[in-house]
Amino acid sequence: MTTFQTSNISLETANRLIDRAIGEALKGDFAIVASVVNKDGILIALKKMDHSVTGPVEVSIKKARTAALFGFNSQEFGKIAQPGQPIYSIENTNGGMISFGGGVTLLKDGKVIGALGVAGASVEDDERIALLAAGSGQFS
Repeated sequence: MTTFQTSNISLETANRLIDRAIGEALKGDFAIVASVVNKDGILIALKKMDHSVTGPVEVSIKKARTAALFGFNSQEFGKIAQPGQPIYSIENTNGGMISFGGGVTLLKDGKVIGALGVAGASVEDDERIALLAAGSGQFS
């Protein structure tokens, strides 16, 4: 059997993170969508809770893609993507980005292996849920 070293997040880990996010959402009576992308921004897993509206599906993916492609959380990305800031309007690149909270990077040995995106609650709750679900964001 051949063993492959990967610098991407596994499907098993992606599903575990999404399940954690859903668990946190249930505590607040939120109906969210949670997604995980790999380091290249490719969707690995997505779950849409019952009673969640459809709009957050794409938003959760874009939050995760933003974090993965740029290597930092979407909330931090938003701070430099505002009018008058260095990368204003960058959200229009790479098929669309999200410059507000809810997308968190996932790291292994200090390198991005993917990202988790949460959408469907308030921006503040999306961010909180994503951070709680990701834990330290460090994976071995």
